Amino acid sequence: MILLDGKKLSQKILDELKQEAAGMAKKLRLAVVVVGKNPVVEKFIGQKRKAALSIGVDFRVYPFEETITTDELRKHLQKIVREKKNTGVVIQLPLPGHVSVQYILNSVIPEKDVDMLSVRSVGALAVGPKSSAMVGPSAAVGGLGRKNIILPPVAGAIKAFFDEYSIEYKNKNIVVVGAGKLVGLPVSLWLLGEKTPFGVVTNQTPDISEFTKNADIIISGAGRPKLITGDMVKKGVIIVDAGTSESEGRISGDADFESVSQKASYITPVPGGIGPVTIAMVFKNLVLLSKSKSHRRRV
Repeated sequence: MILLDGKKLSQKILDELKQEAAGMAKKLRLAVVVVGKNPVVEKFIGQKRKAALSIGVDFRVYPFEETITTDELRKHLQKIVREKKNTGVVIQLPLPGHVSVQYILNSVIPEKDVDMLSVRSVGALAVGPKSSAMVGPSAAVGGLGRKNIILPPVAGAIKAFFDEYSIEYKNKNIVVVGAGKLVGLPVSLWLLGEKTPFGVVTNQTPDISEFTKNADIIISGAGRPKLITGDMVKKGVIIVDAGTSESEGRISGDADFESVSQKASYITPVPGGIGPVTIAMVFKNLVLLSKSKSHRRRV
């Protein structure tokens, strides 16, 4: 069994980004909008701050009370997005239950949407290479009319792992567990763009083991601790665990690492797997979008 080392890979990506960021005419800044307080979220923000400082990118958090209304938050976001110093904007999820999540995510224009969570960014990814011509000039960050220049961070992280470890994923039996905004949906859209066959199981699937037992690759983002156990996978399976949740005061993944790792050929640990690389991909997107914007100014 080979452990997919996210800390090592993320550092490699960040080292490359540090050189690129240093060579840019304008210093980049990532703005992170946070509503309410959540220990897990605060830990992720701390990791993003550390990554930003390591590559010379400014980092600013915009905190808001949990009681803020959707309309109030939207008004604040319009100012944050328009702020020229903010070259990228992240809406930190989850948001409180009373807030209209997609309406808020749509506040971020594609040129600054490093998470690719707005309707325009998701639409550009779903439509594919010619998306910029179909959804308007603001979506040109999807590829300047040719191909997407960025991927959703988690999809970019998974691809980075596959590339780094020379893992062949096309023409494999891939099962995606979960269909949420942060993992299942973006990963599915990425695989569709790659013309790679895959299946998706959710909490509505009666017995997910019927699918996971035959999977060559399992990509999970359900956020349910120890959802996938050793008896649910086959020998040699590749486990990409992008599920994170708090269990007994610790960050836990979807896979029961102890039992699943006995059968897996490759597996990402939680923490230390997908998480650090996903953060690195946020900053890679920040750099790529900023370069794209500079290119459009010159042409």
